[in-house]
Amino acid sequence: MIAPATLGLLLFTLGPMLISLYLSFTDYDVVSKPNFVGLANYHYLLMADPSFWVSVKVTAMYAVGSVPLGLFAALMVAMLLNLDIPFKGAFRTLYYLPTLLPATVSGVLWAWIFQPTDGLLNRMLAQVGVTGPSWTQSPSWALPALVIMSIWSYGGSMVIFLAGLQESPKALNEAAALDGANAWHRFRIVTWPALTPVVFFNLIMGLIGAMKAFDQAFSFGQSNGAGIGGPARATLFYVLNLYTKAFEHFHMGLASAMAWILFAIIGLITFLNFRLSKRWVYDEAAS
Repeated sequence: MIAPATLGLLLFTLGPMLISLYLSFTDYDVVSKPNFVGLANYHYLLMADPSFWVSVKVTAMYAVGSVPLGLFAALMVAMLLNLDIPFKGAFRTLYYLPTLLPATVSGVLWAWIFQPTDGLLNRMLAQVGVTGPSWTQSPSWALPALVIMSIWSYGGSMVIFLAGLQESPKALNEAAALDGANAWHRFRIVTWPALTPVVFFNLIMGLIGAMKAFDQAFSFGQSNGAGIGGPARATLFYVLNLYTKAFEHFHMGLASAMAWILFAIIGLITFLNFRLSKRWVYDEAAS
């Protein structure tokens, strides 16, 4: 009964991972036979590659900007949708709909919104006398534009927050209200501790998603004419850099090494978050 799942894991997950690990120690261009080079790929990436650390910096800045904003937006909307209001089912559906759009479609849509001359956002700013920046053509504004764009897909986190809010202890909230606690105090003392495991889960998933971001930046760059990672490598995300090495320059060994470095980075960040979670994530069993 478990044979199909086991075969799928071996053929489509574990097998390709082991092959990529081997290729990361080789010089391989798809056409020729892999040539074993040891740690040369890793040494080149860490010490000599002009684009590696640029892509690490861009991805880190994107994660630091997009993940907290996405969590905040998802939590605020979830709290609003948790209220007893008419048509709340319809509102929940509407707020979740953007998540169903393919990332490439979202990239094309937002590239039009951020278009410097005829884009929707700059037109709206012009109506109130504000001259908008050259979002898609400016190295200073292209990455912030992608951070703003990332908030658009908060639907998944919102649904998880909503589930967590509905599991919040109502009896404790009512008791705190009877004792004179206002809405902020009830949220901080009762709701937030019970919600911290959900926040932790969304934080981990958000960080992993931000570190692997690709579709949005790829379609965004192609749609606005700046090219992959443009303008001036301001949106050269890590996985975008990996993609160009693998499928444009056919440096499969370098791309495989980059994939395993990313695996190590994500593993380290996740491990540190789990260690730090003991300081702020509420554990009902321990209490």
